[in-house]
Amino acid sequence: MNNLILTNSLRFIGLVLLQVIVLNHIDLFGYLNPLVYITWIFLFPIKKDKNLFLIASFLLGLSIDFFSDSGGINAAATLFIAFVRLPILKAVLRKSDFDYSQFKLRSISFDKIFLYIATLTILHHFIVFSLGYFSFSDFTTIIFNTFFTSIFTVLISIFGILLFVKKK
Repeated sequence: MNNLILTNSLRFIGLVLLQVIVLNHIDLFGYLNPLVYITWIFLFPIKKDKNLFLIASFLLGLSIDFFSDSGGINAAATLFIAFVRLPILKAVLRKSDFDYSQFKLRSISFDKIFLYIATLTILHHFIVFSLGYFSFSDFTTIIFNTFFTSIFTVLISIFGILLFVKKK
């Protein structure tokens, strides 16, 4: 088995287990629940097959939905950020064309990593909370939860990436 496939498979399983067993039970101040399983999307290699990536991302969200009993909102949000990941990365790097085979997340500057992760996290959380509340009357609650949960998730994700991913 290819080392890259093994690494991504173990990362997938590890992040799902971390989210389901530990992080879903964290509820700081009544509303902060970090959703760090989306880190798998940030770290998945860009040069791989996009269809496989979208299917795996959907399964990632569906796995979280299965254990969280959330009815598919994580699958929808995860699939969306997987779909827009490449255009957002191109916008953050300000390049129309870059070498996919040479790209590593840890090889770009910290401010670009932060912007990339924060953008995708805010999009993901906004979709999750919008579908969770599904009401215009709760718009301020959606924005409030999106903002503060995104801050918490981005900090944990960046710390995990810096700690566990090798710099190349």
